[in-house]
Amino acid sequence: MAAKVKAARRAELLAIICIGETNSQRLAGKALSVCGDQIAGSVSEGMTSSNTAIGYEPLWAIGSGHMPTSEEIIEVHAHIRECLAARLGTEGKKLRILYGGSVKPSNAGTILALPEVGGVLVGGASLKAADFKAIFSAVPAVA
Repeated sequence: MAAKVKAARRAELLAIICIGETNSQRLAGKALSVCGDQIAGSVSEGMTSSNTAIGYEPLWAIGSGHMPTSEEIIEVHAHIRECLAARLGTEGKKLRILYGGSVKPSNAGTILALPEVGGVLVGGASLKAADFKAIFSAVPAVA
């Protein structure tokens, strides 16, 4: 993964590093350690908030219509932030952390209001213009 991220940086692209756990890993209480290990294997020096973002996508939620609770999203995003800060220092505190996994109009506003959620990755809902527009409308205005 780190090699792909470096290639994206060389091409002056924004790299989105997607991490997440399977349902069996979550049920075994390993979500935080799995995500931490994935960050350790993909985040490297030189990454900045202008060239990298992290996407938390619980694999079991993608396309399932199910998703973690707000508390679970908060817990994982806080852990990701801790891992990024430990790995990248001040720059790790600036990287955007996105949430992806069954984002739809009915939950986008709630997700976007959670601490450390800097945006969403939209899958199937992006295929319906009205749904995508509703998600877009849930994005808080930038002052």
